[in-house]
Amino acid sequence: MGKLRAAIIGCGNIYPVHADILAGKENVELKYMVDIKENRAQKAAEKYDCEYLIDYSELLNKDLNVVHICTPHFLHSPMAIKFLESEINVLVEKPLALNYAEGKQLIRAAENSIAHLGVAFQNRFNENNQRAKKILETGILGKIKGIKGLVTWHRDKDYYLNDEWKGFYETEGGGVLINQAIHTLDLMQWFGGPVKAVKGNVDTRVLDDVIEVEDTADATLFFKADFNGIFYATNAFSSSSPIEIEIDCEKGSMRLFDDQLLISKEGEFDSFKENNDTNYKAYWGYGHQRLIDGFYQDIENRTQNNTISAEEGIKTLELIKAINLSSKNRKKHYLNGDDLE
Repeated sequence: MGKLRAAIIGCGNIYPVHADILAGKENVELKYMVDIKENRAQKAAEKYDCEYLIDYSELLNKDLNVVHICTPHFLHSPMAIKFLESEINVLVEKPLALNYAEGKQLIRAAENSIAHLGVAFQNRFNENNQRAKKILETGILGKIKGIKGLVTWHRDKDYYLNDEWKGFYETEGGGVLINQAIHTLDLMQWFGGPVKAVKGNVDTRVLDDVIEVEDTADATLFFKADFNGIFYATNAFSSSSPIEIEIDCEKGSMRLFDDQLLISKEGEFDSFKENNDTNYKAYWGYGHQRLIDGFYQDIENRTQNNTISAEEGIKTLELIKAINLSSKNRKKHYLNGDDLE
């Protein structure tokens, strides 16, 4: 197989992470940068020595193998479906889609295509998250008794006014849940397994005169493995603190905080520091390289061993939908698939 020809759609904040990785891959040729703002597309194309387009649909007529979708949330599913129908492999930034219903549509499109579809939950590939997952799988800490996830960040008025698509359900799909805290929800269910029910609350505490989406959410997660999790996320803190995940087990506990993994087992303690050499925002994590390498490896080998699939990606959208429904109805909401549409 020759070099895989790739394009990136959306030249906003996250695209350089993808572009830098692709530029360093010997088996990939980055062919196009696409953005509806011509100056952004042109600037990105000049930086990475490729062509640029302002209409993504033109890519459907190009000789391409892979597209990376780094656009606002409301464009993820419509764009991905068109490329899957043209048998072009797609890696989409989080979230998988604008909401759970669109995510189901995207999964159906992937099932009818020979192309690969992956979603960027890159924090699963952070060294300490991988280490914590393996420790849980060995059982040396015993069964999980509880898990908590905390996200306390700051997003001000300018954050929303500088991006016209943020702060609205029609274009962002939600607020702190689908944007800032989605990786934490993904990791909680990745560590803890399937969630059977949630009881939650969402609210707009600070910027209700600017945004219509929530800036604060909390929930109790009832896991199928018969333990509970607690989750709290807000964009209304004075600054952005490191995310914290703690996993309490029968024989000890693990605490993931910033770039640290702290392990307590029967009175003994150990710690690991993440290799965090990055030129990008720390809260994006350090897993994009492994995520993208694995995605391209699966394309070349016609496997699905290293890709975070749409079926995995929709789990967070299901949780977000359930939290919102629980808040609206003021009662525990059970997750049972299509009932959430």
